[in-house]
Amino acid sequence: MTQSTEQTGGRAEPSATLSPPRRRPGGRTERTRAQVLDAVGAELAERGYDALTLDTVAARAGVHRATVYRRWRDVGGLLADLCAATADDDWQPEDTGSLEGDLAALNRENLAALTDQPSIAAALLAASFRSEEAARGLWRLWADRYARCEVIVERAVRRGELPPATDARRLLVTATAPLYHEMMLLGTPPDPDLPGQAARAAALAANAGAFTRPAPANGPS
Repeated sequence: MTQSTEQTGGRAEPSATLSPPRRRPGGRTERTRAQVLDAVGAELAERGYDALTLDTVAARAGVHRATVYRRWRDVGGLLADLCAATADDDWQPEDTGSLEGDLAALNRENLAALTDQPSIAAALLAASFRSEEAARGLWRLWADRYARCEVIVERAVRRGELPPATDARRLLVTATAPLYHEMMLLGTPPDPDLPGQAARAAALAANAGAFTRPAPANGPS
């Protein structure tokens, strides 16, 4: 889920999806990495995948090109590390006190990340269709974000909003997918009502048992 000012991945509060990473303190090596990855995100968002090169990243980061070549080797390595750094934060989904509220808050973060100008989240998603390394890195990032968001379902179960056997991943995918489908696949203009609408639909379906895992079949007698 969620790079932008809205996402803690890089976007102002971490977004569940692709937010730019909040940097942890570190030594010179980590500071150099942070400079380079900030440059990668900025170049990618502003100029696109086709214009992204190790030379342009090195120049923007203010480091020697040999440093970038030695550590990352190619553009794919840079994109994979950008995804890894985005996941290296302490982001957690907001606790609003209700399932629908939590899902809506998550969707609002994702919408903010996708509508940032420029949007690192949208650029990274686009790059994942062009680079295998970016695709793998993005898959790991999404897996991390969805795992962290499972607490939304756990809280709802504790509040009695959902049955204990609710499949958290299926519910989360259903709640967040409409934003990506509308904006990234259909190119629909941003709709500020969509985060809440998608959250409500998913919450109602979940409450009706749509995501309840079936009971295991009895073994042979």
